[in-house]
Amino acid sequence: MMSAKVVSFLISLFLALTGSGCSSPGNEAKNPPPPAESKVVSMTKADFTEDTPIADVMSDPAFEDFGRLLFPVQSSYYSGDTLGELRLSYYSHIDPEETVEIVNTLKENALAGETVFYDIYTEEEKAADPAKEDTGLFFFRGEPDAPFAVCNAGGAFAYVGAMHDSFPHALELSKKGYNAFALIYRPSAQSACEDLARAISFIFANAEEPGVSTDCYSLWGGSAGGRMTAYLSSYGPATFGGDDLPLPGTAVIQYTGHTDYSGQEPPTFVCVGDSDGIASWRTMERRQNALSALGIETAFHVHEGLGHGSSLGTGTAAEDWLDEAAAFWQKQIDKSAFVNQQGLYPPEIQCFQGI
Repeated sequence: MMSAKVVSFLISLFLALTGSGCSSPGNEAKNPPPPAESKVVSMTKADFTEDTPIADVMSDPAFEDFGRLLFPVQSSYYSGDTLGELRLSYYSHIDPEETVEIVNTLKENALAGETVFYDIYTEEEKAADPAKEDTGLFFFRGEPDAPFAVCNAGGAFAYVGAMHDSFPHALELSKKGYNAFALIYRPSAQSACEDLARAISFIFANAEEPGVSTDCYSLWGGSAGGRMTAYLSSYGPATFGGDDLPLPGTAVIQYTGHTDYSGQEPPTFVCVGDSDGIASWRTMERRQNALSALGIETAFHVHEGLGHGSSLGTGTAAEDWLDEAAAFWQKQIDKSAFVNQQGLYPPEIQCFQGI
């Protein structure tokens, strides 16, 4: 009989020759670890899912130092650990698939070398007012030289609910070929309007960099963002510290009980649910009727059974509202282009309002 030492030696020799055994040097040589490049690719491709932790999205290198602004800075206004679990205060009809598509789209564009975020304040301005560190414009690219929209989320002027109330709008508008920005602003009524005025001024001053047209731009907003849209559409950026620029060509407002108006508003599209316990559809209808009486073009939609913060309204009676709003804006763009071609008003006026 062979001794135990001989048996042990033969077994070791067999394992070495056949490559069996996870820890043998022979196995390591035959199956080297993947090269570093493949690891980088797997870490940087846009592969977020509903199971991806929110913290991982915030810290993703593709988003540099602005990933944290994808979600409310005031963390007490959201819950959930993953993208699929994300819930924001005041919002209904959450669509996790849309959330995942938003962050993947932004990451894919960033990895392709596109700019997906713009600071609207200088470093000196942010040093003087640290709250301005939490502002900026996320960009969803459409067709070159297409008009731009600025989408403004709600959040009761306590936080910015962009992931449910402006990113979805901006993404869908970009799919239609429009250039769309989503504003992250300081959450108080006055500072929010100042940030929106600054954002519009920033886009006008730097329009060539993202490749957008400033003709007949539009403002979109829901809830608190709807109030911002309404104020800037009534009084213009200069009233809130921005440049002396034209009013938007179209205002699109969702679920807000804003009542103020100046009489110089652009064509205005409004939608709200009849079960909204925060923004009364009757209040919104009265303002629209007042604008219509002044000769301003309006569109008003009340959606049955819909509550507050419905965003795109996916799977509800309101799921086509954004298509209708975009068509309403496009109508103003077409009118403006026609009148401009006829030379019927000075070139410094950006969008005809009154056909």
